[in-house]
Amino acid sequence: MSALWDQVVGGLATGSVYGSLALALVLIHRSTGHINFAQGEMAMLCAYVAWFALQAGWSWPMALLLALGSAFVLGVLVYAAVIHRMRHAKPLSLVIVFIGLYIVFHSTAGLLFGHDIRTVPSPFPPQWAIVGWVSSHQLGMLLVNAFLVLALWVLFRHTRAGLALRAVSQNPASSAMVGINATLVLALGWGMAAVVGGVAGVMVAPVSFLDPAMMGGVLIYALAAALAGGIDSPLGAVMCGLMLGVVENLAGAYVLGTDLKLVVALMVIVGVLVLRPQGLLGVAKVERV
Repeated sequence: MSALWDQVVGGLATGSVYGSLALALVLIHRSTGHINFAQGEMAMLCAYVAWFALQAGWSWPMALLLALGSAFVLGVLVYAAVIHRMRHAKPLSLVIVFIGLYIVFHSTAGLLFGHDIRTVPSPFPPQWAIVGWVSSHQLGMLLVNAFLVLALWVLFRHTRAGLALRAVSQNPASSAMVGINATLVLALGWGMAAVVGGVAGVMVAPVSFLDPAMMGGVLIYALAAALAGGIDSPLGAVMCGLMLGVVENLAGAYVLGTDLKLVVALMVIVGVLVLRPQGLLGVAKVERV
């Protein structure tokens, strides 16, 4: 029973990372209608910035601020320099652009930091550990994910910036007519999504090893969570991220083995696309012909 509990708790902690990156994917899709396949690599660069600051002697809070600030700037720059200019492009062209961004960020990390595997200390104090139940890092990841969900809920429901983001995502033309700067708002949304994804990168780095390929599998799980929950539903993305983490751990421990755990995410993606394309909490869109 203890081993089963360990797998469930570990799955929830890992699933919180999937949920965080899935949140970033949902934010991008809600604001621009695109899926950013380079989101994981942007998060990886954020983790490298935090590691570099720690190596320079910075404390974890200062390193985290620098990393998330860098992620915000990167998100805004990507939107302003690339995505905004491609706003009238065909969907297939945008997919190619996102794949190109993935390659650029991956190669940039290897060029700047090398491909050696590095270790990153946990930002959470060991005293947070619940003896026999949850490690300090697992508890920290769950708390951070809960904070992100609460912060985004407050942002979208109770702030003017969140209202502007919702308005621009639903009807850009009408938003512009009432004086909302859609370009500025969308750049803000990309910056926020990069910060949320950066949190996922910083959280996963102490669990696994830091290297340019660290977020490849995480992105697949996050995409599965976002699709399963509803690509426009932040709550659905987080819920499915947590569930996917638990299912992955249990399947890896008792059914498939650790080498085939990725099959779980791929099965979820295929199953959702076939059975319920709008996701568990998503709303089916009906268009009149």
